[in-house]
Amino acid sequence: MEIEITPTKKLTILGVDRRSLENLLWCSSTYGVNRLFWIDGYLLCIEVFDKSFEHEIKTRELPVTQICYVKFPKYTKFYEVEKGVQLPIVNVSDMRMFKQLLKAILENKEKDPAATSSSD
Repeated sequence: MEIEITPTKKLTILGVDRRSLENLLWCSSTYGVNRLFWIDGYLLCIEVFDKSFEHEIKTRELPVTQICYVKFPKYTKFYEVEKGVQLPIVNVSDMRMFKQLLKAILENKEKDPAATSSSD
């Protein structure tokens, strides 16, 4: 048996937006996102279309349509958006790809004055 580990070599993000917690959660739940990601005090909603995974398999490059994020200091396994609507949250703070992703998002925020506000 042969095993080859071939990590994704490039992640292309088409859009990044900081959102309020309320807007991020409501958008996620109405759009059909099945989980959110928590890393180092931030909550991420990541939109990736199925065709993106096909592209990644062929090229090892993953196009991500949209990432929305908000400060979220304390990890919790679920967040109740409203009564009966819960979103699971996955703690990815020990995953290299997500650490690099958050670093890129925060560096982009620092470079783009329109991406900062007093709430973040």
